[in-house]
Amino acid sequence: MARAGRRPGQTETREAILAAARERFGTHGYDGTTIRAIAADADVNPALVHHFFGSKDKVFAAAMHLPVDPAVMVGTILDGPRSGVGERLVRLFLMLWETPQPRAAFFGLLRSVSTNEQAATMMRQFIQRAVLAKVATELGVPPLRVTGMAAQLFGLALVRYVVKVEPLAGASHDEVVAMIAPVLQGYIGG
Repeated sequence: MARAGRRPGQTETREAILAAARERFGTHGYDGTTIRAIAADADVNPALVHHFFGSKDKVFAAAMHLPVDPAVMVGTILDGPRSGVGERLVRLFLMLWETPQPRAAFFGLLRSVSTNEQAATMMRQFIQRAVLAKVATELGVPPLRVTGMAAQLFGLALVRYVVKVEPLAGASHDEVVAMIAPVLQGYIGG
């Protein structure tokens, strides 16, 4: 049973929660992990997990060293007219891949999910629940279409940033947006 009250030391408590979350997500996947289970593993009250992180999505993002808060990402995509979703999505994606800290984290994630089925399962569950399902619901489009958008972006990342195929690797943001945004917009019906 988790102890009531605060543990000594804010940093130690936060790190204990993150260590428990990494272990729990690794063992049980995203879907099979709860805030209560993480708290029990860390020997803290579930309220402390909420205090430090706020939600399961945010605990996962911190535990897996994700370079972006999924709620902020979804908010950025949806903030504005529907006709601009494709452009906002491509610009956000390019900005994240071209900022050093997120880029390094994305490369690490790509290596993990491409070589480890457990890591792939966790990321798949997380992306489906925390990002794709929310965007599909808010836009009122079938999840398959939103997944298609994600596939386009992962392909863009692979060709532009991993394999670095020219001329795409050296194209300006505006050139990439002009080429990819209409395709993404087509997935949600113009």
